[in-house]
Amino acid sequence: MAKKKTDDYRLTLSDDNSNEHLWSIKFTTVGAIVTAITVFVVAAALFFIIYGLTPIRTLIPGYPDADTKREAIENAIRIDSLERAIGRWELYSENLRRVVRGEAPLKIDSVLEARNRVASSTADPSAIARKDSILKAEVAEESRFEIKDEADRILPVEGMHFFCPLKGIISKGYDKVLHPCIEISAPENSAVMAVLEGTVISAGWSDGEGYTIRIQHPGDIISTYMHNQKLLKKAGDKVNAGSTIGLVGKSAGDGSASTITFELWHKGEAVDPAKYINF
Repeated sequence: MAKKKTDDYRLTLSDDNSNEHLWSIKFTTVGAIVTAITVFVVAAALFFIIYGLTPIRTLIPGYPDADTKREAIENAIRIDSLERAIGRWELYSENLRRVVRGEAPLKIDSVLEARNRVASSTADPSAIARKDSILKAEVAEESRFEIKDEADRILPVEGMHFFCPLKGIISKGYDKVLHPCIEISAPENSAVMAVLEGTVISAGWSDGEGYTIRIQHPGDIISTYMHNQKLLKKAGDKVNAGSTIGLVGKSAGDGSASTITFELWHKGEAVDPAKYINF
């Protein structure tokens, strides 16, 4: 039986003047296809390795780098703060219209209860119960053999001992809707102290808050000290309860008094510091 003939090709590089053969390669149709596919696969693999595992990938237009991710987080925090401020002003405007018309103003408790009722009515009770059961089972399974020391247990905010951030008097109290913070007046150069141990998450100047320092504490608690005259800690510093983190002065706030603005946050919500701290 005659052997099937294959088509062979030769690629030759020669000198046009002397007709001397400089380079030559022999190949078949199948060999050329296999070689082309191999070169394409190797080139694609090298491309993805270089751009996937090296910093060169940040040169790709639209690829998020570390600065972009940080800006996205900061923007999300600003949006959340703006939403809260808009909600407070909407309630204030509605109450103002009601007062002008001679009607009774809305109470914040009734508004929150109405929102909770709407959220409860739109949710699927069976789905919520099913998810709750699954979550409880997972937590029980994970913590079945877990042993915690007394020092690792997180106490509720009511059971914590807070240091007074500034020895002075409260010049403006807390209001959940219009003023979710307190203002404390004290003699110039008085020490501003951390209410609990924790880590400084931000420290610096802004037009609206002056010299401001924020501290993350255990138990999902964040304390904020605004309108300081001088800051003594920077972001990333560890602080102890009662340690000095800044100084109050007449240049704080509007310059008319030695005052700081103090906020206390628990699980993402502002709480009244006067309920937990003796000023």
